[in-house]
Amino acid sequence: MASHDHNHDNHDHDHDTHHEHLEAAVDDRDDWARRRRKGIPTDENLLVVACMDERIPIEEALDIDLGDAQVFRNAGGKVTDDVIRSAALTTNFFDTDEIVVINHTDCGMMSAPDEAIRDGLAAQAGDLDDADLDPSLPELTIGDADLLDWVKMTDDIDAACAAQVEYLRESAFIPDDTTVSGYVYEVESGELRRPDERIAEAISERRA
Repeated sequence: MASHDHNHDNHDHDHDTHHEHLEAAVDDRDDWARRRRKGIPTDENLLVVACMDERIPIEEALDIDLGDAQVFRNAGGKVTDDVIRSAALTTNFFDTDEIVVINHTDCGMMSAPDEAIRDGLAAQAGDLDDADLDPSLPELTIGDADLLDWVKMTDDIDAACAAQVEYLRESAFIPDDTTVSGYVYEVESGELRRPDERIAEAISERRA
């Protein structure tokens, strides 16, 4: 019996107690729940701006986990005023120091004729002079601009991606030392590529 007790005592010293594991788990959960109050940034200090398309698995495509990044998704992955607003807040007050823009092939923002979009939304909203673009800002109307300037349809996804990166880099609200990059997610391959690096095009055509 004494021998058994001796072995049991040695076993206790060979590993952490379950109490220690539980305490660590409780602390981790508290950090997760109160990370803003505690000033804990995202695990990668990263903001991702991406299209809302359901085919883009953000975490999988970027090889990140939940908690690694803040994710802002909208139609087309466009840098709108609200993207600038969100990016300004997170880069200036939440320690975010990198922004990645994700656009993608076969984007819905490329799938309809401009006139169809303009006519359809105008028919829905009625008199555009009285249409509020943001219910919390009733004075924010489209003014003299074309409706498509607000919708931001796309002709070339690679050019659009590069443009979104430049909009963020040029914004006075984003710190100059913020790293901003952009990629195109190919829905046909499930992989990211840099804008204007269409590998399939390069290897599928004979060129002099």
